[in-house]
Amino acid sequence: MRGLTGADLLRRPVQLRGIQLGRSVDLLLHPQEPHALGLDVLCGDERHRFLPVSAAQPRADHIEAASSLVLLDLREDSFYRLESRPLSTLRGARVDGGAELQDVVFDGAWRIVELVVDAGKRVPLDGIALPSRRSR
Repeated sequence: MRGLTGADLLRRPVQLRGIQLGRSVDLLLHPQEPHALGLDVLCGDERHRFLPVSAAQPRADHIEAASSLVLLDLREDSFYRLESRPLSTLRGARVDGGAELQDVVFDGAWRIVELVVDAGKRVPLDGIALPSRRSR
């Protein structure tokens, strides 16, 4: 994975050895650090589950899960729902100099290396603080 945006990742189904488990609907970011914790996956049974990035490998047309056992229930009161920063809630927030955050760009280790701001402009994360969690 090199230079993939959140939007790139959210367009891909989540699979395990060719079997579709669901589709990613949001990216859950670390509460303070600039990296992803995991994906919010809407599974075939209409339940949301958490797929940790350590068990997710982006491919050209999907995200490969290491195992179906790594998908954890993602209830509204779960740690990952309460403590993470969902990318969907950060979009539109103001960052460095008042630019509007549209998306983030990840490196191969799921670290955020760039921000996509107004009009699709990519800027390095260097020294820019990501917005804190916004209410839904």
